[in-house]
Amino acid sequence: MADADQRPPAPSLDEVRKRIDAVDTALLALIEERAGLARQVAAAKAAAGDVGKFGLRPGREAQLLRRLVGEGRDAATTALVVKVWRELIADSLSRQGPFHVSVFGGRDPIRAVDGARLRFGVAPPLRMVAKPEEALAAARTLGGVAVMSLSSETPWWGRLLAEPKLKVFAALPCLAAWGPMNALAVAEVDVEPTGADNTYWVTDAATPAGAVVEALARDGAAAELVADAGGLKLFSLAGFYQDHDERLARAPGRLSGVIGAAPAPLDV
Repeated sequence: MADADQRPPAPSLDEVRKRIDAVDTALLALIEERAGLARQVAAAKAAAGDVGKFGLRPGREAQLLRRLVGEGRDAATTALVVKVWRELIADSLSRQGPFHVSVFGGRDPIRAVDGARLRFGVAPPLRMVAKPEEALAAARTLGGVAVMSLSSETPWWGRLLAEPKLKVFAALPCLAAWGPMNALAVAEVDVEPTGADNTYWVTDAATPAGAVVEALARDGAAAELVADAGGLKLFSLAGFYQDHDERLARAPGRLSGVIGAAPAPLDV
């Protein structure tokens, strides 16, 4: 009882609410400052003649978020941190030039749209399209991102073998806590290793997926089937692979290739 009597009294509800109001005011000031800095970045790029390029840098975003997620926290969840910074990053990107998202939802369009908003925030305009070709065409335009559902009977991923500029750069959702991967994001961006990545590889191997996985495993590559349609198989390979990797060249299939890579889930 003596120890309990020595504890400081709990703050009143009014005191807590006043503190929340003060924190909200401070947060708004910092958000305003960050938005202003994003505008300065756009001005600096224009002054340097660095215009006409998409400012999306998925590798840098992943490293930033990993650092933030790794900071010590008691109350703020990983999901909260990721959602807040995804919105901030997307707003910053939209201030630097064109930025728009097209979603091919396959058999589950609502899920694909929800995943796109979680990943790219509310800043970029978003539209749903009925065909994968429409989404990929939009991704070829400046500032375009295609969110492509994996719940589709159309092997849209095979088209990327003939699209060297279009790359898979993100897997949705970016947190394992939000559920299994259900879509990939594609754009004309540079894909760089981040230290924890999955590479996406397509093959037309007629052998069962398990046989392909075993063949890759014998060569030291860990693979997992992601989708199988239209005679094409899409695999996720643990790690960052270049298209000319000899292990992939020895894998089953006559027509095959790397179509991009994405950071692994931030909470794994």
